[in-house]
Amino acid sequence: MRRIARYRPAIDAAIARVLDGGTAIGGVEVAAFEAAFAAFCGVGHAIGCGNGTDALVLALRAAGIGPGDEVITVALTAHGTAQAIRLVGAMPVFVEVDAATRTMDPAAAAAAITPRTTALIPVHLYGQMADMPALATLAAQHGLFLLEDCAQAHGAEIAGRRAGSWGHAAVFSFYPTKNLGAVGDGGAVITQDAALAERIRALTSYGWTDARRISDVVAGNSRLDTMQAAILAALLPHLDEAIAERRAVAAALHAGIGEAVILPRWDDGAVWHQFVIAHPARDRLAACLARDGIGTAVHYTPPLHVQPAFLSDGQPPLPITERLAAEVLSLPIQPEIAGPAIQAIIDAVRRGAAECAR
Repeated sequence: MRRIARYRPAIDAAIARVLDGGTAIGGVEVAAFEAAFAAFCGVGHAIGCGNGTDALVLALRAAGIGPGDEVITVALTAHGTAQAIRLVGAMPVFVEVDAATRTMDPAAAAAAITPRTTALIPVHLYGQMADMPALATLAAQHGLFLLEDCAQAHGAEIAGRRAGSWGHAAVFSFYPTKNLGAVGDGGAVITQDAALAERIRALTSYGWTDARRISDVVAGNSRLDTMQAAILAALLPHLDEAIAERRAVAAALHAGIGEAVILPRWDDGAVWHQFVIAHPARDRLAACLARDGIGTAVHYTPPLHVQPAFLSDGQPPLPITERLAAEVLSLPIQPEIAGPAIQAIIDAVRRGAAECAR
């Protein structure tokens, strides 16, 4: 939690303000963060909720996606993307990713559209955005609900627009490890559509649409609590600074590692939630790095389309996704990494790759 320690005075002030204010759910702290986050993303509305998976479910439900519908997404992502589709009764249809960006291939998405397709959920993986100009055009051509999964892409950009501003709606997670993370769970849905925002907000609180607390639809509750909202509001003004620092670390890794492994494609608009290399001997390389004191992680394997909860008779193999899932390895990328630590990572990767080549 070095990031929290860095901004501790602002966080402590936010916590004290909430404790002194006596509001644990909702209130001015939540409203202020929602307004600030919507402005940061370049949209009109943000609705806080319990976590990123809930945000996906809320957005899909508000859009009327449910049983009998097909939703096109990718299998190289966290479980929540596909779980949300199943939780509303729809069927995920997994399509191939682009090998360079590791995000949804617009041509593959276009080929998967059927009369039952109602939505697209591209995932901005590892902090790099999917090809939203192409996917927005595709969704418009076919009348599909376009929902951006921005759980790893707070502040990312493509074609001069930030993540979350391209779709009919977009979802974010504020899990503590995210680039904008709370000290517990949290999420949000953002949208430019006022009517959609109103439906989503009702679904976060039992279907209530006004102070009468009358349930107009069947709904549970999923709310961003006041404490987490206040902490996020304290961290949000520092997010651009944190993004710049991550880009600097990513640039140093990119330049130093060179051709020793398969590097992520450089993208000036990426926010580098993860710095993910690839290598055919991924597990052996990870062991070499662990020996040198470098922690790594794998995001994600096995891909979702081969996991029991999501198996479908009509699902074709996804060779690019499957290869990437077997080869990707996440390196440390936190802004708090100091210069010598960056060089240590570079040296360890180059040594490990050389050993794997023998």
